[in-house]
Amino acid sequence: MAKEVVLSGIRPTGFLHLGNYFGAMRNYVRMQDEYNCYFFVANWHSLTTHPDTSELRNSVHRVIAENIACGLDPEKVALYVQSDVPEIAELYLYLNTMAYKGELEKTTTFKEKVRLSPDNVNAGLLTYPVLMAADILIHRALKVPVGKDQEQHLEMARNFAERFNHRYGDIFPSPQAFNFGGELVKILSLDGNGKMSKSENQMNTIFLADDDEQIRKKIMKAKTDGGPLTPNSVKPDYIQNLFTLMSQVSTADTIAKFEADFNASSEGNCIIRYGDLKKQLAADMVEFVKPIRSKAADIQENKELLHKIIRQGAEKARISAGATLKLVRDAMGMN
Repeated sequence: MAKEVVLSGIRPTGFLHLGNYFGAMRNYVRMQDEYNCYFFVANWHSLTTHPDTSELRNSVHRVIAENIACGLDPEKVALYVQSDVPEIAELYLYLNTMAYKGELEKTTTFKEKVRLSPDNVNAGLLTYPVLMAADILIHRALKVPVGKDQEQHLEMARNFAERFNHRYGDIFPSPQAFNFGGELVKILSLDGNGKMSKSENQMNTIFLADDDEQIRKKIMKAKTDGGPLTPNSVKPDYIQNLFTLMSQVSTADTIAKFEADFNASSEGNCIIRYGDLKKQLAADMVEFVKPIRSKAADIQENKELLHKIIRQGAEKARISAGATLKLVRDAMGMN
């Protein structure tokens, strides 16, 4: 029985961080044994907001290396660069004829990008959801791991698939949001304001490329407070985030100790010592990140291996994409 197709992409803008790892990449590693997985670096998407391409090649290589360092096996998955699969661009053109200006202008991400960069409202930014739909539909993917901020785009991809099927014949399945194993781990910024980001609040984000001292420094500066006012208090988001991080990298005994200290604390009797918690978390996080950082660096330095992996991924992706595009051309009378 053929495995279901899973697809996901990541833009090569900024460095990958713990939010990427715990929120997505760790689950990708689990998926690769059970699904037919296509994971790609979305370098075309990056052009909509980052037109300077002087560092793009290095960024693409780093993302590929970090994905492998986190556990993706290029023998099991198609790990490729978006621009190496020209079939995506052709499907993007066809889908653009089924996308309407009004619906594209209403997307939340488009309105937010216009607000943040009013001088860079390009057509690629407007049709970002169409290219994302082409990324998904070119492999006829059934499952797409997405965060909340991308759910609207996935709904649009379903709409484009339905429009195509209605107009030209039943070619595309309806892609659905997919989170392996239930809820994803949500990692907040260390200052408690929103989630960790590749491009914002860099001192409040732990990157997979950070060295030991950077990790320690960032965690020791993480936001805390004077401690709980009553026993068994509900943790504020920024305190819960520290415990969430600890739950991913520390031993059960360590976590239990600090949980007990927090729950036993009250105003005038603060047992929990956030300084000690952060020191322990920093030490454990350093040990967790170190092998990922080291392996990623080794892969980036081995250009021959890196290029082989990228070529191999493109070949796998183009076989799938070519098969889909043949069906599309036949249905549209474009052959």
